[in-house]
Amino acid sequence: MAPAEVLSGKTVSAQVRDRLKQQVAEMKEIFPGFAPGLAILQVGNRDDSNLYINMKLKAAAEIGISANHIKLPNTATEADVLKCIASLNGDPAVHGFIVQLPLDSDKPINTEKITNAVAPEKDVDGLSSINAGKLSRGDLGDCFIPCTPKGCMELIRQTGVQVAGKRAVVVGRSKIVGAPMHDLLLWNHATVTTCHSKTSTLAEEVGKADILVVAAGKAEMVKGEWIKPGAIVIDCGINHVPDSTKASGKRVVGDVAYSTAKEKASYITPVPGGVGPMTVAMLMQSTVESAHRFLEKFQPGKWNIQYNQLTLKKPVPSDIEISQSCIPKPIDQLAREVGLLPGELELYGQTKAKVHLSTLKRLKNQPDGKYVVVTGITPTPLGEGKSTTTVGLVQALGAHLHQNVFACVRQPSQGPTFGIKGGAAGGGYCQVVPMDEFNLHLTGDIHAITAANNLVAAAIDARMFHELTQTDQALYNRLVPSVNGVRKFSDIQIRRLQKLGINKTDPMALTKEEVNLFARLDIDPATITWQRVIDTNDRFLRKITIGQSPTEKGFSRMAQFDITVSSEIMAVLALADGLDDMKKRLGRMVVASSKRGEPVTTDDLGVTGALAVLMKDAIKPNLMQTLEGTPVFVHAGPFANIAHGNSSVLADKIALKLVGKAGFVGKFTEAGFGADIGMEKFFNIKCRYSGLRPHVVVLVATVRALKMHGGGPAVTAGVPLPKEYMEENLQLLARGCSNLKKQIQNAQIFGVPVVVAVNAFKTDTKAELALVVQLAKEAGAFDAVECTHWAEGGKGAVALAQAVQRASQAPSNFRFLYNVELPVIDKIRLIAQQIYGASDIELLPEAREKVALYTKQGFGNLPICMAKTHLSLSHDPELKGAPTGFILPIRDIRASVGAGFLYPLVGTMSTMPGLPTRPCFYDIDLDPVSGEVNGLF
Repeated sequence: MAPAEVLSGKTVSAQVRDRLKQQVAEMKEIFPGFAPGLAILQVGNRDDSNLYINMKLKAAAEIGISANHIKLPNTATEADVLKCIASLNGDPAVHGFIVQLPLDSDKPINTEKITNAVAPEKDVDGLSSINAGKLSRGDLGDCFIPCTPKGCMELIRQTGVQVAGKRAVVVGRSKIVGAPMHDLLLWNHATVTTCHSKTSTLAEEVGKADILVVAAGKAEMVKGEWIKPGAIVIDCGINHVPDSTKASGKRVVGDVAYSTAKEKASYITPVPGGVGPMTVAMLMQSTVESAHRFLEKFQPGKWNIQYNQLTLKKPVPSDIEISQSCIPKPIDQLAREVGLLPGELELYGQTKAKVHLSTLKRLKNQPDGKYVVVTGITPTPLGEGKSTTTVGLVQALGAHLHQNVFACVRQPSQGPTFGIKGGAAGGGYCQVVPMDEFNLHLTGDIHAITAANNLVAAAIDARMFHELTQTDQALYNRLVPSVNGVRKFSDIQIRRLQKLGINKTDPMALTKEEVNLFARLDIDPATITWQRVIDTNDRFLRKITIGQSPTEKGFSRMAQFDITVSSEIMAVLALADGLDDMKKRLGRMVVASSKRGEPVTTDDLGVTGALAVLMKDAIKPNLMQTLEGTPVFVHAGPFANIAHGNSSVLADKIALKLVGKAGFVGKFTEAGFGADIGMEKFFNIKCRYSGLRPHVVVLVATVRALKMHGGGPAVTAGVPLPKEYMEENLQLLARGCSNLKKQIQNAQIFGVPVVVAVNAFKTDTKAELALVVQLAKEAGAFDAVECTHWAEGGKGAVALAQAVQRASQAPSNFRFLYNVELPVIDKIRLIAQQIYGASDIELLPEAREKVALYTKQGFGNLPICMAKTHLSLSHDPELKGAPTGFILPIRDIRASVGAGFLYPLVGTMSTMPGLPTRPCFYDIDLDPVSGEVNGLF
């Protein structure tokens, strides 16, 4: 018979590499910025390992795989290697991961333990027990196969010979080649015999093989005369035998006597150039396969989400009863369902987690979903239900219309939770759960803000004290101390020197004048705007005297506490788009002016880095869920009057990437108070800084609240509602719809379609609901829809969700109300006239002084954040409906330079609520047996 056809691994591997190169190029085209990632972990510095690794790195580069070689010294311990493996297991950019064997360490290391530590879904060498077990069970589509057996099978396929039904013999039973080769042939339907060192009839068994794979590690042990005529022979051996004709004195041979075997076989692999090149090619193929699996599993916008079924009851139970009757999904399950990777999640128990900002980097090239803001008419004590509607809407879109949807809501302060308002998790069958965890500590973000804020306050008073009690030189010596005979400026002190125009880095080189400039902030106590905070309603902290202790040597001053959520640090958290941006904003915060009239910042105080450390976890959005199992980001909760009243930019950006673009996807963010406040600031401040552009405004209204705007009587907590709110009154309602009309117009000023959500109560009549819908459409709303989500969950907001879907396809010509380059007074006037309906503004003397000061200090180009009552479009909370023709008085103007806005004060703004006669805490209790919280609402 004719000599065997040579199966060239070089030729076949080149074909495999070309195919993989094309696949990777297509992958990168579909997913811009993505590349399959391979990590190779080496311990020690063996020459043969270096050679093999270089071959793999070269192959990866040719194909377009991003390969990373991690090299540990030969002093590495088993713990060091395991730590490195754990890091690579959690790296979403690594799809294939191999540990180069043998491990060249002078410390004892269990190789089996190391290979099994590699995550099975990244184990492209196929050496872990889990992958080996799956292969032995025949789960070929759900495991990785060791590269050498995989390459052998590819070579066998090249012959065109059908494996099924053939008799195969494998010589060798190693875990790397022999044993997996047996399983691979078996599950390709060959009848397989494995031979080894104890096989007494080796020649006889070899002679029966239609397919022979030899991996014994013994030079030319299989003789040509043993081989069945016409057999396929795959030789995996690499052995060195003496050869005086070679310069090295040796040559490479396989486990099969090649020269005689090729005379009997039909196909045979040479050594070298046979199986060897295929091993590297198969490693590359497994890496690309792993990347494909990763994309299939974590493809942005491709959710496989399990929703919770509600069991509706009538009458509707209390909010806490509903919340506690729901069994939330484990939060890591929800994270997987929406495309978050395990390494992007930081669990805080079973029902909440923080999401790492690396998620945004991973998804940066993915398109955004639709951006929807939920706002309301001017609030009344009767409530409009923005939070409830936000939750109901996402439950409708997700659980009932099966669209990818995320809610982004503010974290509530504990002050109102224990005061009079209660929590902010929504209500009825539209809640973020568990509502007790949502309303209380959550993951500690507000506590972090409290600590950071009060560190700044302490730094201000301490700095003034030390400046007042020390000479320039003594102060300088303490600010730049000698440590082991060396004096050195810290990084933040270098920044202060540069700000002062002192371009020196040697502490000994400063002149007396420069020492004075550097060491003395010279804060004017009358200009301090930074207050201490606490997250509790406490009226007796509204005005306090600090510095009463004898140790403060009489340096006392009047100060105050604000509630934590009013801190500028909260606004910074909400507007930052990353750690670096947050740190810069924290450093820019102005806390006072010097006696020379210059702004004093937290960077000047030297506290910026410490603030960033305190806030490093708070910047990560918190993942929770609704009653029906749709995802929610709960992150940041700035005041809606002296700040912008919106949840964080980061939560919005991550959610928009996660929902993806396929079909209709939505991301809902809630803006505090009415559209004239929360929505206007959302557009002019939040969207300006984030760069995001909204598609739809959802404007929430209720019949009862509109009746109050129509002139309905005042309501008192704890007293039954007047009959005007309980009985049909179309005339009163029609008058009150003037507020609804104005808020619709306000949204249209920004060029965004408006959908009105009429949040129905059981006391509303059909005629009243129909009237609101009619008048809303006549006022220019894209649509207006009656909703019953409080009592029915997402089902009661399906019509609203469908209207939002349609509106999101309509043109959205978003535009800002003003150019920030306009003078401060002109920006204020535009908001007052176009959004509130004022005829003009009046700046009181203090406000005029601040306009001049902030313009001089370089802050005149910041956006405007109006601080006025939320109970009226005007400055007078008693003026309901849509008043016009009034003059808006501007009492004062303050600056949140770090957050990035000026906030004019219209009237007096309370930043520390007080407790009522009967606070909510009377009803809040803990069941010591079950551990359940009772009484929250």
